[in-house]
Amino acid sequence: MSKFRKVILTTALLAAAGFASAQSTAYPGVGRPATTKEVAAWDIDVRPDFKGLPAGSGSVAQGQDLWEAKCAHCHGVFGESNEVFSPLIGGTTKDDIKTGNVANLKRSDFPGRTTLMKVATVSTLWDYINRAMPWTAPKSLKPDEVYAVTAYLLSLADVVPENFVLSDKNIAEVQKRMPNRNGMTTQHAMWSGKEFNGTTKPDTANVACMKDCIPEAKVASMLPDYARNAHGNLADQNRLVGQQHGANTAVPENKSAATGSSAAAPAAPKPAVKVADPALALLGKHNCTACHAQNTKVVGPSFSDIAKKYPGKAEYLTGKIKAGGAGVWGPIPMPAQSAPEADIKLIANWLAAGAAK
Repeated sequence: MSKFRKVILTTALLAAAGFASAQSTAYPGVGRPATTKEVAAWDIDVRPDFKGLPAGSGSVAQGQDLWEAKCAHCHGVFGESNEVFSPLIGGTTKDDIKTGNVANLKRSDFPGRTTLMKVATVSTLWDYINRAMPWTAPKSLKPDEVYAVTAYLLSLADVVPENFVLSDKNIAEVQKRMPNRNGMTTQHAMWSGKEFNGTTKPDTANVACMKDCIPEAKVASMLPDYARNAHGNLADQNRLVGQQHGANTAVPENKSAATGSSAAAPAAPKPAVKVADPALALLGKHNCTACHAQNTKVVGPSFSDIAKKYPGKAEYLTGKIKAGGAGVWGPIPMPAQSAPEADIKLIANWLAAGAAK
């Protein structure tokens, strides 16, 4: 056998062996074990003991620049928030930083609860910002940027000074200054591990009522008519199988409940579906629908209102989408968008042409 043929045969055998090893042994013929690279892409959690925290650093000053560009439009320049989300900063004092217990949490007359009042571990802040922020582009921040944004938040609450640089090397020291670090307990049998002084004994000892019991409360909720169909008919957005079925939000609550039947009425035949405008797919791809709806104001104006205000002005809309801005539709600014130029132009053309669905 020639040397070339031996090399080919050896390569084929190694490939076949690799394929066989990738097959699932627990469930033959069903899937395969995840590769190391695939696991690493999902394994991003950061624990309270800082296991899983990547190396990196970021200053308060860098965090302020990032905050104003990517966070302030929802959370306010100083974490005071606006009508979109609850405040992140406020309600903590220098005494709280010394004791590790936030005094205002015990006051029934205190007007609200901020994030820094409640959160006990700085790892929670880092982990959540890393996996979920910004709202319109989650997981887009690099580790150094997450350190910087976290440092800026902590500086607003006087946990760290304005010239501080947060890193994986000093974050454990910062934990010792968290205002509510002693406000969390693990003595409730809800934490299964032993790493954080958990317990196997529940913190309650209730006994089931067996005599003269009060009727079980029936919890119900409803959406006001003006909000029911703000994001489309929920019945069309849920699967037809399983226990959870979307309510028919195309009709008011009292009309949908007035039938007296628990079974939903058979739906009328749907007309032939027309081809959707490509811009509609881009609205979801670039998370435009997180702040805008078709016919209803959410955080920003509806697409229909924008189309009415700027008919035929595709070039102007392209510039506004790219640059962002504030003041035209309200106090909440829209951040500059980093979507590809071609996608932005397509969305702008769709708006300028009337924003038809």
